[in-house]
Amino acid sequence: MERKSLVVWRRPWITLKYSTLEASTLLIKLLVRLLDRRFLIGCLLLIVICSLPGPHEAYVQICRQNLGFAVYWLGLGVLSSVGFGSGLHTFLLYLGPHVAAVALAAYECETLDFPTPPYPDQKICPKEPYDHYVPNVWQILTKVRTESLLWGVGTALGELPPYFMARAARLSGKCVEERQEMAERQRRSGKLGLFNRSKLLVERVVLRIGFLGILLCASVPNPLFDLAGVACGHFLVPFWKFFLATLIGKAIFKANIQQLIVVIAFSEDLVTMLINSLGRVPWIGSRLQAPIQKVLSTTKLRMHRKVKDDSSTGLGIVAHGFQILALFIVTYFVVSLLNALAQKHWQRKHDQEKEQRAQEIELEQRSNDGDNQQAQE
Repeated sequence: MERKSLVVWRRPWITLKYSTLEASTLLIKLLVRLLDRRFLIGCLLLIVICSLPGPHEAYVQICRQNLGFAVYWLGLGVLSSVGFGSGLHTFLLYLGPHVAAVALAAYECETLDFPTPPYPDQKICPKEPYDHYVPNVWQILTKVRTESLLWGVGTALGELPPYFMARAARLSGKCVEERQEMAERQRRSGKLGLFNRSKLLVERVVLRIGFLGILLCASVPNPLFDLAGVACGHFLVPFWKFFLATLIGKAIFKANIQQLIVVIAFSEDLVTMLINSLGRVPWIGSRLQAPIQKVLSTTKLRMHRKVKDDSSTGLGIVAHGFQILALFIVTYFVVSLLNALAQKHWQRKHDQEKEQRAQEIELEQRSNDGDNQQAQE
């Protein structure tokens, strides 16, 4: 049985078994580390400090309110990066729609002072009277900068597992086959397809330019950046050099570029122009224009608290469609995760068996050498 054949659609039961065993092993290791004495003492001290009355209570309350917000966006960023290209792509699912909703609400309400709560869950206009002004792009970016920064930091953290895995494999001497495969790919680069040549290009940029190469690859939407982490770990690039370049690129450059594109794309004038242009498309233009206009008008009414139930409107249909899309992407991510865990467990088991056979051969050779020496004596 080959490692690559361990996928859910080929060997479902063995894949589920191996993935469960691997997940249990990793969970036990995590619990052992968490049960470290210093960690437990630190947690107990933090709980005691938060429970005691005093002037610090106001700050503790602020931390509690913001902790869930920070963990939420950090977690979404991590989920967007993990999985070697099969991550949840949470910018398209969460951050992008959030930025788009803020932009639409800013232009419709003519303010960024949305009532909290329900913001950020719902973007609705404040009650009259309030100061009306048309926010510019920079002000909208400032409104969502915290979420974008946290999401970017999370994506940078999500790139660390490939780096550490490749680094550990290099230091343990278990990457001879990978080095040979990489050399063979470089030798035959002229015969490779576009995707494989792109992978080689990422590796070369990272290794030849160094910090600036990592920063460049991290600053643009790049589905092959996992390979940059693998290459940096394989060639023992210092951790802080890799992480700082990745953090700056993803949290500062990439996140801001993406949210800038979303804000510009969902500006009121551009949205109106696109809807009007859609109506000129032959055959399907008018059919698509009407429901999109209905969804947009319903969204604006909800911002002014004039629509409470949107389950039967076009907006409700769009929301259900978005939920189905999110469910599909999450399912794909879970299946990819199960496959990866199962293959990792198979590799772990294979390495253990290989090491055990090597020890048996070594013991047998020692025994034979001892018998030969006794026979000679």
